[in-house]
Amino acid sequence: MRQKIIILDFGSQTTQLIARRVRELNVYCEILPYNRQEAVNAPDVIGVILSGSPFSVYDPAAFKIDLGAIPSDMPVLGICYGAQFMAYRNGGKVEPAPSREYGRAHLNHVDANDPLMKDIHPGMQVWMSHGDTITALPDNFKIIASTEDVAIGAYADTTMKRWGVQFHPEVHHSQCGMDILRNFVVDICGARQDWNADAFIDSTVAALRSQLGDDKVVLGLSGGVDSSVAAVLLNRAIGHNLTCIFVDHGMLRKNEFNQVMADYQGLGLNVIGVDASAKFFADLAGVTDPEKKRKIIGRDFIEVFDEEAHKLKDIKWLAQGTIYPDCIESLSITGTVIKSHHNVGGLPEKMNLKLCEPLRLLFKDEVRAVGHQLGMPERLIKRHPFPGPGLAVRILGDITPEKVAVLQEADDIFIQGLRDSGLYDQVWQAGAILLPVQSVGVMGDERTYERAVALRAVTSTDAMTADWAHLPYEFLARVSNDIINKVRGVNRVCYDISSKPPATIEWE
Repeated sequence: MRQKIIILDFGSQTTQLIARRVRELNVYCEILPYNRQEAVNAPDVIGVILSGSPFSVYDPAAFKIDLGAIPSDMPVLGICYGAQFMAYRNGGKVEPAPSREYGRAHLNHVDANDPLMKDIHPGMQVWMSHGDTITALPDNFKIIASTEDVAIGAYADTTMKRWGVQFHPEVHHSQCGMDILRNFVVDICGARQDWNADAFIDSTVAALRSQLGDDKVVLGLSGGVDSSVAAVLLNRAIGHNLTCIFVDHGMLRKNEFNQVMADYQGLGLNVIGVDASAKFFADLAGVTDPEKKRKIIGRDFIEVFDEEAHKLKDIKWLAQGTIYPDCIESLSITGTVIKSHHNVGGLPEKMNLKLCEPLRLLFKDEVRAVGHQLGMPERLIKRHPFPGPGLAVRILGDITPEKVAVLQEADDIFIQGLRDSGLYDQVWQAGAILLPVQSVGVMGDERTYERAVALRAVTSTDAMTADWAHLPYEFLARVSNDIINKVRGVNRVCYDISSKPPATIEWE
């Protein structure tokens, strides 16, 4: 039986990060909404983590659970709000802090005898982010760590196997964060640390063979990491019963359709390539609103995919490259589920097919690890995320084949430059954006009035937040010069230095 840690989500922005850190310990975990606490009673659950929250524990609208419903022998770790909630519900006091405690702090007291604090020492940095603070602990609880400003930085009730930390160990600024999580997950909960790519492949292939039997499956490929790994995994499980469809909407990167088709065929996949660019360009003619572009492309993709899939016989399943962040339920302040995810919205219902999502348990970095173990080429595994609508959302304004051709050339110079300079793998996502403006320039002693291109490159771990990549000036100068000299119709190049938030990674 696979062991797992349950993370009950009270609405924190860093809940996914907690899960990622636990997975980095090679321990399987799942995020569930706070009101799914009955799940902790499953026989495979060995520990519970309570996340942070935007609420105060004494707010009437705050998310609440019945702590008594968690088995008394089940280890529980509360983080920030989770720690405050356990203290408050057991008779402690939580009050507004004199000032919001946010940012770096350093431990000045540590109880080295407590199992959560093993190998944690005074002076280690932690990250605070809260407006309330615990001012008094319940009976039988004891302080196990403090900072200069936060007397109750961490506490324990070892008789009930309850621990709480006021800081965020999941955030990389917390120097001892992974040690604390390891102490809880591995030492206190007794996790086996057997969750890895090899184990996932073996168990998933077996599960797919059992689930699908001799049924036939169709999968829509995008050229991206997720759908590609899903395809190779399914191919290993069911072989010729999988058919993949790769639709070219005309807004892929330069030569991408042919390159990706060659890669897929090299992997032994049964792939049908469809050039539907004429349909997409016709339906996008004159459309400038970004959301309308996305909806048209999504609708057309469904129509093209559906038409091609119906040429196949006896298809019973639609496979998708959905990954775990796509599936995690998001909660509104009322506790109502406000997000459900389908990788290709509408297709399962339209085609009357059952849905198969072999990667739905994995984060992006885990998907890449599985791809490595499956022997996939690096250029597919390490490929930057690329929007489903492609260059359509990197062309501000209406879409024409001529604009796409200009942007493909500029984008190719930028991306190839990152590869040639050894910078590609240091960047989470990069691309060029064609702006709806023209500017005056001088080329060969002649005045020009041509397009401007913006370059965008960001660093990130999960795309929830991102910083602009601090690429070398010499590199940017060389790329700018190459684009202006080689791409007819462009005479100005800019570099986007906006972070997310407040900007988004894509411009549309």
